[in-house]
Amino acid sequence: MSSVRNNGPKTADTRFKPGNPGRPPGARHRVTRAIEELLEGEHEALTRKAIDLALGGNMIALKLCLDRISPVRSHSPIAVPLPSVTSAQDALAASSALIAAVGAGELTADEAARVTSLLLAHRSLIEVADIERRLASLEARASK
Repeated sequence: MSSVRNNGPKTADTRFKPGNPGRPPGARHRVTRAIEELLEGEHEALTRKAIDLALGGNMIALKLCLDRISPVRSHSPIAVPLPSVTSAQDALAASSALIAAVGAGELTADEAARVTSLLLAHRSLIEVADIERRLASLEARASK
């Protein structure tokens, strides 16, 4: 005999849905609300205190202030010369330039992959625009 329990029928509409079905969108945890209530009206004073501590040499306060002024970027800009991309064939040439840049050590494979995803999206837009242009042309011919 099997030791698997049957806890009743499963409802297919509640499985594998994103989000938390128990909490409405925009609802905040009670601790978050309590902290916000405690800080109400104190933002300027706290900011001034953090700046004063940073100017006084407190390294943690200094790091906090600098992180707010100039946050660390997750990715740096990528500078690689690419041909103008106005057709799917141009996207192929740009992709070849990216592969050459990776081979030459000018770009990492991750950087090239990020730019390639932009090229693919742009190529798709070019193709859709081309299909729309062709369809409009065919419809114009058919209506004559």
